[in-house]
Amino acid sequence: MRRRQRIAYLYLLPGFLVYLAFVLVPLAHTVELSFFEWDGISVGTWVGLDNYRRLLGDGTVLSSFAHAGVFLVFTSIVPVMLGLVLAAALSRHRLRGLAVFRTVLFLPQVIAMVVVGVAWRWMYTDDGVVNQLLHAVGLGSVSRAWLGDFTWALPAVGLVGTWVMYGLCMVLFLAGVQKIDTSLYEVARIDGAGPIREFLHVTLPGLRQEIAVALTITTIAALRNFDLVYVTTNGGPGNATTVPAVEIYRLGFREGDVGLACAVAVVLTLLIFTVVFTITRLAREER
Repeated sequence: MRRRQRIAYLYLLPGFLVYLAFVLVPLAHTVELSFFEWDGISVGTWVGLDNYRRLLGDGTVLSSFAHAGVFLVFTSIVPVMLGLVLAAALSRHRLRGLAVFRTVLFLPQVIAMVVVGVAWRWMYTDDGVVNQLLHAVGLGSVSRAWLGDFTWALPAVGLVGTWVMYGLCMVLFLAGVQKIDTSLYEVARIDGAGPIREFLHVTLPGLRQEIAVALTITTIAALRNFDLVYVTTNGGPGNATTVPAVEIYRLGFREGDVGLACAVAVVLTLLIFTVVFTITRLAREER
């Protein structure tokens, strides 16, 4: 038994070394730099927890975390809800061409996020597709320069995140529905359960693990998002769409405040870890 364990450890060793070199060591170095005042060029100066104190007192940095919370709703919670609704509907009513339907909805996942950002930036312009559709249905008064509006820029970018993620959630849930015993649906229908009760008492409990996986994937994507925001708005107008990843880039590469940028990165890492750990823990307890 011990010999098999040693062999298993030997197989895992290369993967662990790669993980150590490219994840754990850079993470430890980031934590170390967060205790220094450093411009990335000259010799750094030890400042202890000053960067974290500055972080808590910096309104722009704090607002970026608030924007990440809004982005989390659009990129994680809304896609999971839409995916559940679509999966429940498709499990109750079999449709022809389901494979094509799934492929079309999953398509945003295979497109580079930079390409997605460029395409939607064009669609959100004054004469873009979005405003043209609004004019076509008689809602021209609602049209605006969406990505240049201080109120609507963040929801507009968030909707792009919803568009990217809900197909993935739907595919995960459709795969999960296949493992639910069909007799449970038959019993529910014999008892007179309608679509809503069937969803709440059969589909939802059966998809508990898939929901946890979907929430984990979409939460990580939402909180660490950089490319979509950078390409569409670059954090603007003003700081209306700045998220932590964009703020890290601004502090570290534009302003040369590497210490504060690393502090923001450490806090963001802890936030992601805490949220994902909570989701995993809740899923295990319910199981």
